[in-house]
Parts: sequence; structure tokens; C-alpha cells
Amino acid sequence: MKAPLRKMEVMKNETKEVEASVDQKQDTGPWDSALETLGEWDPKWAEACLKMTTNPWTSGVLPRKLVELIGVAINAACTNLNPEGTRRHIRAALEAGATRDEVLFVLKCASVMSIHSCSLGAPILLEEAKAAEVQPVPKPEAATPACDEMKAIGQWNTAWDPFYQLDPVWTDEFMTTGAGIYATGIMPAKDVELLSIAFDASYTHMYAPGTRRHIKNALKAGATIEEIMEVLKLCVVQGVQACNLAVPILAEELAACNCQSQ
Repeated sequence: MKAPLRKMEVMKNETKEVEASVDQKQDTGPWDSALETLGEWDPKWAEACLKMTTNPWTSGVLPRKLVELIGVAINAACTNLNPEGTRRHIRAALEAGATRDEVLFVLKCASVMSIHSCSLGAPILLEEAKAAEVQPVPKPEAATPACDEMKAIGQWNTAWDPFYQLDPVWTDEFMTTGAGIYATGIMPAKDVELLSIAFDASYTHMYAPGTRRHIKNALKAGATIEEIMEVLKLCVVQGVQACNLAVPILAEELAACNCQSQ
């Protein structure tokens, strides 16, 4: 009987260690109360996961405010739309000194990243229409001042050519919307590029052309390899949202069916 008792005592101590870690780090990571339940069910894994997922908050590579704004970006992105994670990181960003306009900047960026639907689909549409010998309806000449300006200052992305060809007026309206975000100067160019990497490399998007383009721009803007790697780590650690979502559901369903917890 002594061996089982010793095992139970070890498990209790491990649970206490996880709970202590939660108390110290919960406000600075991607976790919510699900971690406490995990600490009870599987203290070793919970402790290991906590250490890994809170590393970007404790490493000091990126400022705390930017870490939280990147958390807002990944959770609020139109490819994710995680309300709990968005609220948690908005709250933490404000506590770290972010302004309303800085958070709003991130939310605007999170909205317009949906343009990648056209970046992906428009070239395919043109290719398949050509193969099917279908021609688009001719469009009258129209002014596209926003697109013209972006081309003139070297900010035009050739990935936009296909949907500009298909609908130049709407493309100009979109570029006016986008330019209205990035022209504000609310955030430094390097931080904007780091945020853009997070949007494109996030596990709910994984848009390779944009990730490469923004890594290249971030390096040009003065970002270090370590800073960019930290952004990629922040994308990875948000994977714990699976536990934040499902562990409480599992606990509720176990209680409802009086099922065994192991």
C-alpha cells in the first residue's frame, strides 16, 4: 500500500506545482482556466506545455505590448475569430500600455487579410476561364487612383494583378481601404511587418507568399532573426486554444454522464 500512497503524494505535489505556475504566468500567456483542470488531470504534461507556451512572454525577445498585440492579431484574424482569445489579449495589451488606436489598427489589419481569397482565386479564375474559352464582360475605363499611386511608389504587389484585371474599380476601393490603415503611421514599420507575419503564418491561414514577403520586409525594416522566430513561436503557442475550448466541455460531459475520468 505504501507505493500507491507515494504515487498519490507525488501527483498531489505535481498538481500544486502546476497551480503555482498558473498563478505566476496565467496573465501573461495564451491560457485560460482550462489549464487548472489540465493540471489536475495530467500535471506533467500541463507543466511542460505551460513552460513551452509562455516562453514568448518570458524570453524578453519582443516587448510585452507587441506580444499581446500579436495575440490579438492571431485570435481576431478573419481566419480565426476566437472571441475568448481576442478578449484575453486585448485586455492584456491594454494593461501593457497599448492604446485604443493601436489595438484598432490590428483589428483593421485582421479584417483586410481576407484579400487573400482573391490572391488565391483570381488567378485560378483567369486560367480556367481561358481554358474554357470564356471571356469577361468588357468594362468601361475607370479611374483607379489608389492603385496608380501604389504602383508609382513601388508598393504594388504583382499578386494583385489578376483581380485588378477582373475588377479594377473594386480593387481600387479595396486598396483605398488598405492604404487608409497603413498610412496612419500608428505603429513602426518593423512592428507592422511582424504583425503581418503572424497573420499569414498563423495555423488558421498559412499563406506562404505573404509570409515570405513580410519576412523579407521585416528584415529590411530592421527585425532580427530572433524577433521573427518569436512571432512564429507566438503562432504556435496559440494552438492551446484547442484545450481552452475543449477541456471545459470534456469536464462538463464527464460530469453529466458520470463517466470515469481516467
